[in-house]
Amino acid sequence: MSRFWNKLVATLDPYVPGEQPRLQNLLKLNTNEHPYGPSPKVLAAIAAQTNDSLRLYPDPTALVLRQAIAKRCGLTPEHVFVGNGSDEVLGHVFHALLKQEAPVWFPDITYSFYPVYCGLYQIKFRAIPLDEHFKIAVKDYLPGAATETARGADVLVGTSVSASASVAARAGGIIFPNPNAPTGRANPLTDVEQIVEANPDIVVVVDEAYVDFGAQTAATLIEKYPNLLVVRTLSKSHSLAGLRVGYALGHPELIQGLDRVKNSFNSYPLDNLALAGATAAIEDEEYFETTRNAVIHSREALTVGLQNLGFEVLPSAANFVFARHPDHKGADLAAGLRAKNIIVRHFNKPRISDFLRITIGTDAQCAQLLSACRELVTH
Repeated sequence: MSRFWNKLVATLDPYVPGEQPRLQNLLKLNTNEHPYGPSPKVLAAIAAQTNDSLRLYPDPTALVLRQAIAKRCGLTPEHVFVGNGSDEVLGHVFHALLKQEAPVWFPDITYSFYPVYCGLYQIKFRAIPLDEHFKIAVKDYLPGAATETARGADVLVGTSVSASASVAARAGGIIFPNPNAPTGRANPLTDVEQIVEANPDIVVVVDEAYVDFGAQTAATLIEKYPNLLVVRTLSKSHSLAGLRVGYALGHPELIQGLDRVKNSFNSYPLDNLALAGATAAIEDEEYFETTRNAVIHSREALTVGLQNLGFEVLPSAANFVFARHPDHKGADLAAGLRAKNIIVRHFNKPRISDFLRITIGTDAQCAQLLSACRELVTH
């Protein structure tokens, strides 16, 4: 701890990203990267920008990319906000829209960056437990739910714990992933709409990082609900984790709020290479469909293979599976796989400490994983 830090820095509990080891012959199934490379059109578009354009600033409005996203989603560019990965977009969302007097609500088992944002921006939050099947229960996100159930727990960041009960009992905003992470479970669009419709006076954010692998997007509801914001990324289904491009879809007034925060922080979050590559990725629908369907097919096969080995595998609509074995601790399985040069994600947290989150690889990589798991659970 440095004496030059301010008081806030000393209290932060930063997000810990997935391990990125650089080892030979490593099967890396821990950070949900796409097993196939980006579209050849993406590579060509990026190569075309490696010229005199690099001496120029990028378009701060990212208009061409926003137009491509809007066209794909049936919206206008005014409905689209882009940023340096969905993590940056989410950071602006917490700062601009979810920092309210009442706490923001989100699941207790979910993307672990949410409470980190709350710590950074001094936002109160209520962590609402998933149900016994590790699903998001709609009833827990309806007005008055906090006063009717003891399942949620408030964390009053940067405020007095004696905050009024009336404030703590209502939501200042709601955010949840669909599909959820790390569980992979998706709620149907009817569930999402019920939450959005029941909370018209607050922003409801649906984090759709994995939606392309089997869930229903809430983007179709944006014209109907001005309080809905959908956040997406090109890291997963478009194979661009290394390019860092994310975006939000919502009513123009919500987008304007995000723009105000972005332009008070960094007017140029996306460089010329990212803008060109992301636009090409969005426009190459054929490649997108082919590769995402390949991942879905491999996921279903891997699920069956793990179940045949005695694993419980939660229903997944993402590019990963969440699985546990009744006879083996998750930490032991993760260590055993690491010894075989296979890395998966293990979360040492209550309720999910015996689960492994396994990224979907190619069919050959999934077969290698199954072979290693077979050795571990049968010896």
